[in-house]
Amino acid sequence: MTGHGPDGPVLLVGCGRLGSAIVEGWLEFGPIDPHQLMILTPTAKPVCEIAARKGSLVNPSIDRLCCARVVVLAVKPALWRQVVRDLPGFGAGTVIISVMAGVPAKAIEDVMHLPVARAMPTTAVARGQGVVALWSGSREAAGSARALFAPVADVVELGIEAQIDIATAVSGSGPAYVHAFTLALAAAGEEAGLSRTDARRLARGAVRSAAAASDEESLEDLIARIASPGGTTRAGLTAARENDLDGAVKAAVAAALSRARELASS
Repeated sequence: MTGHGPDGPVLLVGCGRLGSAIVEGWLEFGPIDPHQLMILTPTAKPVCEIAARKGSLVNPSIDRLCCARVVVLAVKPALWRQVVRDLPGFGAGTVIISVMAGVPAKAIEDVMHLPVARAMPTTAVARGQGVVALWSGSREAAGSARALFAPVADVVELGIEAQIDIATAVSGSGPAYVHAFTLALAAAGEEAGLSRTDARRLARGAVRSAAAASDEESLEDLIARIASPGGTTRAGLTAARENDLDGAVKAAVAAALSRARELASS
């Protein structure tokens, strides 16, 4: 390992929404040289064309694939065994990084016989603003994952593998929850009398403003700064909690976690 990325080619297997976001971030923020990147995908994606123009190999020959020092598995969890069966053998120094929800590291290790790190990035890695939950029982695999994702995300290293599924339900799925809340906020503004365009612009602007807050302040302090006693924001928060905002969020996380565990057992 170097301070900038793995010593050797990186193979990304799968280039769907998450895989494409990862490639976009790598090309823009550069933990690896594009010439060291290989992408294996059954269908052409726009980001693959960009990567190819920068020197990456898309669907290279088997002899090139064998040279990978890091293999990132970004395929659908239900398909990973079928996909892995079609991969060539890799050298003893290769590590596997899985960004698949619900697939235990041991299941991958038993098939590929290589050290595995599990990582759960958000698609904001494409803009260098993601967050990645990371766990591995291998220092080498964890180091490779850290080197690849630290330039594009805040890497949160977890103590036990079981926490990855919880992280998936919180951060991996969380942006969709936030978008759903934003849509509901805009709908409430529209119902109260705003135009749809203005309501959606204001709701999205509110979320951007909240996201711009300093990480140095606690969430409780950030809420208190806006929600002064007896004010309009405090009244809104009280109403939201009385209508079980906290319960709705807990239910969403619990359902996502349950689904991740179902995927793990399939």
